Amino acid sequence: MRNSLMRITLRQLQVFRSVCKLLSYSRAAEAMSLTQPAVSLQIRQLEELIDQPLFEYVGKKLYLTAAAERLSEATTDIFQRLDELDMQLSDLRGSLKGQLRIAAESSAKYLTPHLLSAFQQRFPDVSPLLRVVNRAQIIRRLADNRDDLVIMSLVPEDMALEFMPFLNNPIVAVAPAEHPLCQIKAEELTLNDLQEYPLLIRESGSGTRKACEEFFQQKRVHFTRTMELNSHEAQCEGVMAGLGIAFLPRHAVYRELQTGDLRELPVKGLPLYRSWCLVHARGKRLSPVAQAFVNFIRTERDIISQIAKRFEVKKGIE
Repeated sequence: MRNSLMRITLRQLQVFRSVCKLLSYSRAAEAMSLTQPAVSLQIRQLEELIDQPLFEYVGKKLYLTAAAERLSEATTDIFQRLDELDMQLSDLRGSLKGQLRIAAESSAKYLTPHLLSAFQQRFPDVSPLLRVVNRAQIIRRLADNRDDLVIMSLVPEDMALEFMPFLNNPIVAVAPAEHPLCQIKAEELTLNDLQEYPLLIRESGSGTRKACEEFFQQKRVHFTRTMELNSHEAQCEGVMAGLGIAFLPRHAVYRELQTGDLRELPVKGLPLYRSWCLVHARGKRLSPVAQAFVNFIRTERDIISQIAKRFEVKKGIE
């Protein structure tokens, strides 16, 4: 290793990381309570130590150079290791402390906060950082090792991943209460009966959409009229507005089902069950906080069952 690299300070890396995140010297200075000349000086000293330019302006916009991209990766690793060390030292003192970086597929955003709340009651010094994204973004985040853990369904088979199923994710067909399909008895309503109505679907890359498309293909059902909406909330509002019917995770619409704004259609063969899974890259070194969350999900079945009951629709109300 070059001697000059050994003279890099953590403070310089903190300033560098802030500039990378904000792509602005002035905003980085404000975020770190420094003057802009102080930020410029730290970056200039860092560039001298690595003997490479780190940033360049194109027009009025700041861009990272190739050297900055490599340094950013190393900086992320360094600070992650320091976070792990802090957690390990806290563990030795008999307390669990640190940040839990977790990403959840968008349809899991209703469930995940309840899991994190239960976990934080057990470990109050843990600070969860939750990112909610769609399935395609989850897969990219897994490939880039952006998070400690991920909650998703339909775990991709072509990636080296460890996963633990922990709860059913029921996907149901919903319609407004006055819809003609709501008048058909449960034993008589089939998936084929739904084909003549407009179907509200999620955007490409959604896990719920992928699960439904695979299910429709398996059942040889084809919806000729579809409308794409980019969130479960938009689908829910669209159904209530009379734009069509939708297939949605019951966790996402349990309030509307309880109030009667939506009705779960008693379609033969539904709900479509998939499992929520806790996922991380195979061989990934989990931080003490992440390992504690894995252990919590694995062992606290009663707590998870109690959380799941909050999303059940009471009979006689739906």
